[in-house]
Amino acid sequence: MKNQWYKDAVIYQIYPRSFKDSNGDGIGDIPGIISKIDYIASLGVDAVWFSPMYPTPNCDFGYDISDYTNINPEFGTMADFEQLVEQLHVKGIKVLMDLVINHTSDQHKWFLESRKSKDNPYRDYYYWADGKGKNGKKPPNNWTSFFLGSAWQYDEQSGQYYLHLFDKNQPDLNYFNPKVIEEIKNVVRFWLEKGVDGFRCDVITLLSKTPGLPNGKPSIALQGSEHYIDGPRMEELLGELQTVLREYDAFTVGESVFIDVPKALRYTTEGNEYLTTVFAFDHISADNFFGVKQLVRKFSLRRLKKCIETWQHGLYGKSWNTLFWENHDQARIVGRYCDDGQFRVEGAKMMGTILMTLCGTPFVYQGQEFGTTSPRMTNLEDYQDVETHRSFATLKKVFGAKNAIKKMAYCSRDNARVPMQWDATQNAGFSTGKPWLKVNPNHTEINVANAEADGNSVLHYYRKLIALRKSDKAFVYGTYQDLLPNSKNVWAYMRNSQFGTLVVVANFSTKTTKFTLPKHVQGDFQLVTSNYADTPQNLQNMALRPHECAVYKLM
Repeated sequence: MKNQWYKDAVIYQIYPRSFKDSNGDGIGDIPGIISKIDYIASLGVDAVWFSPMYPTPNCDFGYDISDYTNINPEFGTMADFEQLVEQLHVKGIKVLMDLVINHTSDQHKWFLESRKSKDNPYRDYYYWADGKGKNGKKPPNNWTSFFLGSAWQYDEQSGQYYLHLFDKNQPDLNYFNPKVIEEIKNVVRFWLEKGVDGFRCDVITLLSKTPGLPNGKPSIALQGSEHYIDGPRMEELLGELQTVLREYDAFTVGESVFIDVPKALRYTTEGNEYLTTVFAFDHISADNFFGVKQLVRKFSLRRLKKCIETWQHGLYGKSWNTLFWENHDQARIVGRYCDDGQFRVEGAKMMGTILMTLCGTPFVYQGQEFGTTSPRMTNLEDYQDVETHRSFATLKKVFGAKNAIKKMAYCSRDNARVPMQWDATQNAGFSTGKPWLKVNPNHTEINVANAEADGNSVLHYYRKLIALRKSDKAFVYGTYQDLLPNSKNVWAYMRNSQFGTLVVVANFSTKTTKFTLPKHVQGDFQLVTSNYADTPQNLQNMALRPHECAVYKLM
């Protein structure tokens, strides 16, 4: 496989609104990010992906874009952004923007024009349709939104429904209109000319809808998805974008809804890439039903291992994996897949070790590097996230208010969007003013300042892991073999490549757990790193302590 920069890279995600506020208005901004560039560089990361920084009415906090070629005034100016790119590049850190092109804000100039009349030149930039039933008051089809409820909104102003696969304030762009893809190509070129090195492409595999927008099959969730996920024109549309991206050798990672290995290879097979890489999400569903995070169930290590094995095997030698536990749409992994109480530090280090020892490009979300946990707020009023409020309204009807808020507390996106915890001061060192979202109460204990001062912290261990990944290619490349696929508590796997053989062992239980490795795991395996200070130096059949995790290399 081609050796590209992104294969050896570790990428850090920043949610600008919650990273660092420089002017006391309670909202993170670009000057705040600039003030923390030395911290970002100290992690050893190679690129930063920024969640949307464009102008927005904030119905979905940046994922509803009202102007594709400007900077959100809450975050700063275009000059601030240009300074940010320049200073990151000086540190050798690449810049990735969020490209949100399935939908716009309903305040975007295209949509404001579109809704004026049925014969407006921008009408076909979006999906408009007459209603069904008596008086046309029923939606045009039975599709449902990712935020639950109908995917259609009636517009009194122009007398038709418009399609929105997310919030009603996020109308879907109509890629049957060739003018739309030309507009987006101009947007991509604009940011590449600004020095951006690539894009994370939001829900990119939703662009192609079935002609005629027919009804979907009955389904518990996402009815109609067979008509709007991985549609037949995806290669055509992504190929159009690639005509611009290739000019600049730009990196792309696609957020790919309900993707599987064959579909991933459709987009990312080396030599015929429509996207450089994609995000798969089934491993983040080890604690829910059907990939719907609101349908919470007990975490299963077996489910998690099976998902990872599928992707490690499925893409090997053909394409390249991405690796992540957290992002702006997921609750913190600590407290989901490992303990967030007595063994929080060990658990966070364990999850970090696995992230850095699989084949693929690791993505680290802000705060993950020092073991941040979810606040799990129990007052609905404390949530700002539109998905949370819409989901609660639906789940309340099924499970009752008490159970619905428990599910929201567990899975809400705001769990990851609370302000970055810099220190133990009142607002966590994030802002001198009232933060836009409630600060996690445990910031007095879990924060960057405390982690910097503690040589045994999660933060220092993440730095060590990233440095190991850079110094030893055995961490990056090679095959994957699950050594104990049936174990409920121990994850043990072997990585083998021309750079050497690694064995990783991890105990997902909060109790000491014994295990025996298969007989073929033989040789002089020496300890490379562990999240306990006194882990045995030689690989052997052992008893792992709560959340103990160790990496061994064949000498």
